[in-house]
Formats: sequence, structure tokens, C-alpha cells
Amino acid sequence: MKTKTILTMALFIVSAATGFAADANMGTWKLNEAKSKLAPGMPKNITVVFEAAGENIKVTIDGADADGKPTHNEWTGKFDGKDYPVSGDPSSDSRSLKKISARTLLLTVKKDGKVTIAGRIVVSANGKTRTVTTTATNSKGKRVSGTAVYDKL
Repeated sequence: MKTKTILTMALFIVSAATGFAADANMGTWKLNEAKSKLAPGMPKNITVVFEAAGENIKVTIDGADADGKPTHNEWTGKFDGKDYPVSGDPSSDSRSLKKISARTLLLTVKKDGKVTIAGRIVVSANGKTRTVTTTATNSKGKRVSGTAVYDKL
């Protein structure tokens, strides 16, 4: 009986540890500007890193703001659709990511409780490309849309 319990626990631990590694979103993604259709005047995320952080996912983004100045922000949370705080991004204070399939996430970015960006993140079947389609409100209050394509490094 004890052997069966130990074996079950060992399988659970291995499954939990490999669960993040098996997630299609995990890894480092680099913006492919040639394939992207970014909205004019909007910031761009040049490198996005998804990594395990204990029981959570940490997302680190390095990019450029609308003026081309470097940006860096971080988000740690779960793919459960709940808001988690963002650090380093003056245009947002929380983000939520919700997994709707093995390769698709819904993204919501908020500032002061108001949605500023909504989108969908889809990883290709071969796991080498990630497409982020967003609708946002720019600094002038106008709705803009864009598509960013990323290659896995």
C-alpha cells in the first residue's frame, strides 16, 4: 500500500513539473516585425519570455514605447482569467490571461480597473510561431487593432 502511495505521489510531482514545460506558450519569443501588422504609435513588445515561477507563470516583456524608448515589464500569475498586478508598465496595472485551449490564451490588460487592451494569443501547431491579435485604446482615446507575430527562440 505504501509503495502505491509513493508511486502515485511521484507521478503527481513529475506531472506537475512537466506541465509548465509542455505548455505551448512557455519559452522565449522574439517579434517578427516583417510578419506583424502593428498599429501606428503603439508600443511594441520585442521579446516576451514565459517561464515557470513556482506554481505561477512569469511573463517578462522587453520592448519599445511609442517614442522608441526601451521598456521592461513583468507579470506573474496563472492562466485562470483573474487579474494579477503588472510591474514596470505605466500604461497598465493588471493583466489577466485565460487559457481557452492548449495553444490559445485570452489577454486582458487594465489600467485603474478599465480594460485598455484585449486580445488573443495563439501558438501555431508546430510551436514555432505565436500570433497576438489585440484591440487597444491609444493615447488619443481611439480604438486601434494590431497583429504581432513572434518566432520562438
